[in-house]
Amino acid sequence: MVQQIEHLLAAAAPSLADVEETLTQGYAEALALEAERLRLERRLGEVARTATADHTAELRSIGSRLNSADGELVRLRTMLGTLHDRARVLRAAAARL
Repeated sequence: MVQQIEHLLAAAAPSLADVEETLTQGYAEALALEAERLRLERRLGEVARTATADHTAELRSIGSRLNSADGELVRLRTMLGTLHDRARVLRAAAARL
C-alpha cells in the first residue's frame, strides 16, 4: 500500500479516481493495523497477567510485533494524510473546470 501511495504522490497528474480508490484501500489497511494492535495489546495483557519464565519469548515476540505495527501505522497514516491533501487539490482543480 505504501508503494502504491508513493507512486501516486510521485505522479505528475494522477487521476482523482485512482487517488480516492487508494485512499479508501489505505484507510481500510489502517483500520486492519489498528485491529491487529488491539489484538496484540489484549494478548500482551493476558500473557503478562499469567506470565512465568516460560512466557518470556512470547512477551518479546508480542512486544516486537506491536512495535512493528505501530511503525507501520504511523508511516501509513502520514502517507495517507499527504495523499488526502493531494486529493483535495485534485478535487479543487476539477471543480474549477
